[in-house]
Amino acid sequence: MFQRQVNLTQAPAVAGQVASVNPRHSALTVEGGFCAGANGVTVGLFAWTANDTNGVPRLLNNTGSGLPTGIVIRTEQAIITTYLTEFGNTIPSGFPAGDIINGGDVWVNNAGAGAATVGMKAFANLTTGVISFAAAGATVAGSIETKFYAATAGAASELIKMTDTI
Repeated sequence: MFQRQVNLTQAPAVAGQVASVNPRHSALTVEGGFCAGANGVTVGLFAWTANDTNGVPRLLNNTGSGLPTGIVIRTEQAIITTYLTEFGNTIPSGFPAGDIINGGDVWVNNAGAGAATVGMKAFANLTTGVISFAAAGATVAGSIETKFYAATAGAASELIKMTDTI
């Protein structure tokens, strides 16, 4: 990859990176762990479990219904498989998905149209797993309110530190 720009400040993290040394809680899984579902699963987004061919809830997808299982955190498990692509955060179908946390502090991209302020609730999009922020009890089209909150402020498309405790 060739350098194309120089930033004045270094980015605080990458989406899906654990944001602190505070306690975090991993989603419980079956023997053998979680695997990426049919369309793969993206690091740094919410994910839901689905049953494999044996009826075991081990497949992770960035789409689902109800509350998500957790967030796929970055443990260097994504693979760049698209020809000539310089970066990627997708774990291909069938590959081990690593750790999924459902409690703790993690960096995420604010996919909402507006800025996030400290204390806003995180909403998980049910068809993509992307994360947006709004006031508690608000309605975000196609999304469900989660137990996570914005721990830092940031504009749309910026990294936000998200936590389940405020």
